[in-house]
Amino acid sequence: MSRRGRAVAAVLLAATVSSGAVGAPGAVAAPGRGTERQARAWLPQPTGPYPVGTTSLQLTDDHRDDPWQAGQHRKLMISFWYPTTRPAGGDERAPYMVPAAADHFGSTGSAGQTAHGFEPGRTDWAGIRTHARADAPVLPGGKRPVVLYSAGFGDPRTWGTGLVEDLASRGYVVVTVDHTYDASEVAFPHGDLATSVLPALFAQPGVDAGALLRKILQTRVDDTRFVLDRLGELCHDQQVPSGLAASLDLDRIGMVGHSGGGSTALQAMHDDPRLKAGIDLDGQLHFPGPDGHTGVFLTSVAQDGLTKPFLLMGTQDGDSGSYHRQPGWDALWQHSTGWHADVTLTGSRHGSYTDAQSLLPQLARQGAISAEQLADDIGDVRPDRAVSATRSYVASFLDRWLRGHDDHLLDGPSPRFPEMVYER
Repeated sequence: MSRRGRAVAAVLLAATVSSGAVGAPGAVAAPGRGTERQARAWLPQPTGPYPVGTTSLQLTDDHRDDPWQAGQHRKLMISFWYPTTRPAGGDERAPYMVPAAADHFGSTGSAGQTAHGFEPGRTDWAGIRTHARADAPVLPGGKRPVVLYSAGFGDPRTWGTGLVEDLASRGYVVVTVDHTYDASEVAFPHGDLATSVLPALFAQPGVDAGALLRKILQTRVDDTRFVLDRLGELCHDQQVPSGLAASLDLDRIGMVGHSGGGSTALQAMHDDPRLKAGIDLDGQLHFPGPDGHTGVFLTSVAQDGLTKPFLLMGTQDGDSGSYHRQPGWDALWQHSTGWHADVTLTGSRHGSYTDAQSLLPQLARQGAISAEQLADDIGDVRPDRAVSATRSYVASFLDRWLRGHDDHLLDGPSPRFPEMVYER
């Protein structure tokens, strides 16, 4: 299994071994913080011209049973990020994670802590602030293109906030989706915390890893299509800020995802015509065999290809890089008739397209993560260059295909970003 598959299987299995099976929803006690000073970190500033607002919303699918918890309907948390009227000041800045989610994310053996290797309890995740004003009104100005964002298997929706805020500051409405019982934790408004069931499932003797990964992906695609359904009904929802529903241009929807979220983005685009363009940030499009190691089984999007535009963004992890090196990406490339391109960030690792790239170096300087783990997560690419390249290529692609504005960054190799290896 690839590193990205191992991020679900081996890493989450390690979490299970260290902390016991995780899964049932409910309140989770905060871990003791001790007397050691916690590390602090900051997200990079958005680069667009607009101040950013954000709000969160719980969705319940009354027509679908939760595939991970028998006897209950599927519940999700989503957040909206959008242009607003003025910047956030002081306490108006929305937290990166709500306290219950932050405490669990940073605790011993959580999926997040195990996947990224930071010292348990050493980081003040609840103290990190976004640049967005909570529950702010939407900036008037008509309809705006919509982008869905899906994090990697086991990651919370917050793990791409730096990229999401930047897109909102450029004039997009971004919807981030937490895939409940897949994400390390999902905090609901009334105090329930649903934690990942994946560690316990992958720990079962004789588990068919490929079949489980297929179920995870299908569940995420179903979640995505449900969110798309609900976006069309927001005009009847009094819980969202003024002007939000009217700002959504549902004829211009794209999707971006990292790792398993990237796989989700392209598979959902294959399955649902409402998605017009997609970006896969280092997410594989093939599955292993039942033992988790042998065999290659392609997703249907890889087998069929796409007629709509997509961008593949790989890293220099051992199982990533050019589409030629990945069976799923290579099949997708050969079978697709829509516009497509592939870029690889030199010196990067699997976490380089996430908030790990900006947050973890700050934590390492404060002793909350080892130098070895840091290099394994994000490689040796300069953090500021990685963040700038990721934002620029994602925005260039979405501007071209959702707004009709082409800055020509994706025409070929660019002197602005010599660290990006381009293939077309």
